[in-house]
Amino acid sequence: MQPDLTNESYSANVDSEVVRLEDRDAAIRLTIVPRAGNMATSMTVRGQEILYCPFPSTAAFLAEPKMCGIPFLGPFANRLDERAFYANGRRYALDPDMGNLRELAPGIPIHGFLTTTPHWQVVEAAADASSAWVTSRLDFFRRPEWIKQFPFAHTIDMTYRLTGGVLEVTTTISNLSADPMPVSIGYHPYFMLTDAPRDAWTLSVAARTHWPLTGTKVPSGETEPIGALFPDPAQVPLQGANLDDVFSDLVRDAEGRAKMSLRGRTQQLDVVLGANYRAVVIWAPSSAHGGAATFMCIEPMVGITDAMNLAHRGLYGELQSVAPGAEWQERFWVRPSGF
Repeated sequence: MQPDLTNESYSANVDSEVVRLEDRDAAIRLTIVPRAGNMATSMTVRGQEILYCPFPSTAAFLAEPKMCGIPFLGPFANRLDERAFYANGRRYALDPDMGNLRELAPGIPIHGFLTTTPHWQVVEAAADASSAWVTSRLDFFRRPEWIKQFPFAHTIDMTYRLTGGVLEVTTTISNLSADPMPVSIGYHPYFMLTDAPRDAWTLSVAARTHWPLTGTKVPSGETEPIGALFPDPAQVPLQGANLDDVFSDLVRDAEGRAKMSLRGRTQQLDVVLGANYRAVVIWAPSSAHGGAATFMCIEPMVGITDAMNLAHRGLYGELQSVAPGAEWQERFWVRPSGF
């Protein structure tokens, strides 16, 4: 028996295009579009939008979906340094003729091919006295064009949950294949504040290590202390910033969680990463470099950019994998305050 979809504090509503979750006590509303990558496209806090997704309507978004809001990146996040990846000591070539690879530069794939897929299926949407949630599933193994590129049969479950004024996003990957499956997924949330322009925002980055990038924006394999980039990682001004940077060795609390924060005048967003998110990418493009200069991205990553290939070369030691028949799971949280 499922809990009621609506109660005094929480509600979950599903229609043919969107799922809407509400935390009435915290005045938070979340909109998810399952048939466009299961992206969350809107999160309002006391009427203020905190996700950047510049479409006038869900219909307009579905007509030509693009990354915005909270996109999922899989089966690999960010860039690879060649049109192939390595797993279990073997090289797996990606096939550009399949038509599902996205490349920002020739031979440099980026963000996999699941960001706008229509194949997510809602398996549960409910609310009880403590939260409202929706769980959707992507049966990766059912799509031959995906298996051709990433030959590890698996399913992905994603749960968005509003509870106590916080958004929790849980990802569960079930490995159905006979070999260990590398896990190098991530999320690319586009955040915005409404009480100040972006040049007045500040950022805190709870990490110790920065990975300098090559000209194709993949890590060179060298590292440096975060202080080489940010003299004060707890107070990084975004005025004039043009950031696209990879960090690891995250600073964690007693529960193993790492907190990044974005601050305006009074508004603040804390993005908290569970222990299996081993890296974070900070992207804040300036208008001069193609950005809207009205958003910035704090991206929870299971591993650094190009993790599978750098691990194969012995340059990265934190690549995760999930054993045959086993599950990988982790969560991140978005906690607004000051609204």
